[in-house]
Amino acid sequence: MSAAFLGAVAAGALVFALGRRHGRMAPTRLVLAGVAVGYVFLSATSFVQLQATPTELRTVMFWMLGSVAGAQWNQLPTVAAVVLATTTLLSLFGRRLNTLLAGDESATALGVDVNRLRAVLLVLSALLTGTVIAVAGSIGFVGLMIPHLVRLTTGADHRRLLPLTALLGALYLVLVDLLSRTLDRPDELPLGILTALLGAPFFLWLLRRDKGLD
Repeated sequence: MSAAFLGAVAAGALVFALGRRHGRMAPTRLVLAGVAVGYVFLSATSFVQLQATPTELRTVMFWMLGSVAGAQWNQLPTVAAVVLATTTLLSLFGRRLNTLLAGDESATALGVDVNRLRAVLLVLSALLTGTVIAVAGSIGFVGLMIPHLVRLTTGADHRRLLPLTALLGALYLVLVDLLSRTLDRPDELPLGILTALLGAPFFLWLLRRDKGLD
């Protein structure tokens, strides 16, 4: 888990460093930096796969698609402690996160140290995602779909958005895991396949909805 955390921090720090321009975050540069860094790590992952045996390759592929089948009970205390601690701390930053919705300049005018806030959020997010991914692999669309769904129903106030997203995301993952264990019995489908099948139509609907509002 420590290696996953360090890797997440390193990747996030590199993206933020490349995304800065004149001391500020440039959204376009940030996106391009994220894509570039993602391809670098994808290349490293592909190299590891080429060196793996068939058995190891199957394990790696299953982990990359996301699954909690390999999780152990002795991992639960560590994961639970990290998730509870980071979720609580992130929720405490809810008011300051709300100021960022108005832009960096407005947040600075309200007394928020934007760069320091982003650095703290980077470390907390890296600790959370690194720990979870080390255990369950990369499960796509959960972190993209659930926050949008919660925002549509409760608004954009991060003081409510963050804890509700954590709770609804956990419930959603339990339901998807139940489906993955029953649809292809006695085998088990990787969670990432089902979350992608469920998440993609949601995003298509969201795009149509936003287009209609425009």
